[in-house]
Amino acid sequence: MAENLVKLQAAVKNLDQISESEKSGFISLVSRYLSGEAQEIEWSKIRTPTEEVVVPYETLAPLSEDLGSTKNLLDKLAVLKLNGGLGTTMGCTGPKSVIEVRNGLTFLDLIVIQIESLNNKYGCNVPLLLMNSFNTHDDTLKIVEKYSNSNIEIHTFNQSQYPRLVVEDFEPLPSKGHAGKDGWYPPGHGDVFPSLYNSGKLDALLSQGKEYIFVANSDNLGAIVDLKILNHLVNHQNEYCMEVTPKTLADVKGGTLISYEDRVQLLEIAQVPNEHVDEFKSIEKFKIFNTNNLWVNLQAVKRLVEADALKMEIIPNPKEVDGIKVLQLETAAGAAIRFFDNAIGINVPRSRFLPVKATSDLLLVQSDLYDLADGFVVRNKSRANLENPSVDLGPEFKKVGDFLRRFKSIPSIIDLDSLKVSGDVWFGSSIVLKGKVVIRAKPDLKLELPDNVTLENKEISSEDDI
Repeated sequence: MAENLVKLQAAVKNLDQISESEKSGFISLVSRYLSGEAQEIEWSKIRTPTEEVVVPYETLAPLSEDLGSTKNLLDKLAVLKLNGGLGTTMGCTGPKSVIEVRNGLTFLDLIVIQIESLNNKYGCNVPLLLMNSFNTHDDTLKIVEKYSNSNIEIHTFNQSQYPRLVVEDFEPLPSKGHAGKDGWYPPGHGDVFPSLYNSGKLDALLSQGKEYIFVANSDNLGAIVDLKILNHLVNHQNEYCMEVTPKTLADVKGGTLISYEDRVQLLEIAQVPNEHVDEFKSIEKFKIFNTNNLWVNLQAVKRLVEADALKMEIIPNPKEVDGIKVLQLETAAGAAIRFFDNAIGINVPRSRFLPVKATSDLLLVQSDLYDLADGFVVRNKSRANLENPSVDLGPEFKKVGDFLRRFKSIPSIIDLDSLKVSGDVWFGSSIVLKGKVVIRAKPDLKLELPDNVTLENKEISSEDDI
């Protein structure tokens, strides 16, 4: 192990594409990984958090109606969106945040409209920070130019760039002639805290009187500024808050909050001993999961980064580049919760978790299930069922371009329970889907659904079934 590390340090020293702080951060991560310091969870010590630790949203104090006190509250806040992801899983090039979500507006457009409307309404200055990766940096800089006349300060900074490790000999891939982007990786969103510090953005925010930063994924349309949460944190001096929400069967693999040795801690499925995995997935015992909407005190971030105290669990992510097996070591921001003082979870409504990870999610948010107001995607009150319909679209719909081409208009799904589509299916305009609908085109046959049809509790494999 020591020999591997010495060899690696020498190789990393010669990588002139990255900064000294990136080099030392990377070496620190690898040495922790090689030492096998992974914290073993003793299952018998796990406790269900009390309502003091995971606070029910409905118990939060009501807000003052005084606009001045709301302005003072918002002036303590900055918003940070994790913008390092590419839209590759949905067939897009460039940052995922520039995918059009609704009415021709992208994720980023909606975020800017939301924060700008807060700044206009309360006369406050809530800045927006975008943490990019080297994959999204150049494109994002061009994109944010269009907001230059908006009433919002936008700052961008990059998360760290680390070299992929060749599994065979533990050398950095760029040292072996892979000079392009394939040789590097961004080390997960746990890197947000050191990168905020190393970029100088943390000190700049503190000098403006900012106290809290709201961190969320740029593709979570439910992650909007919530004044009741901010007010609670300021009044109770919580250094860290993770928004959690009740699990459904679709979220059984999501990390959950536990009380462990008198501290609140995130428990991820990778930490669970094999014999307890089924128990972890149970929605009876572990009822909540992490939305990755995080509220963090900036002074606490500065203190912990300077003390090099944020030793989050390492997530090894094996990949392959041109037939070479490589390893990426990553961390997650939610795992930092146990290092902050007076950290809590807040059990929020499901509406605050609306991620768009695939075109099936895009169908939901583009449909009549949601309305758009001031940049906020709001649930249509006409839907009686509190849960969203389950939507399963076949590979023909995987890429955004193909998805959009196959719908003349997005169907009405207010009364839909589930939709499963497979094969070469094309949707006409003004279609209404209700109950359970299965549409399967026969192999090598194109199935076109006509305009203006209503399909309720139907299985369709040809036009004769309609």
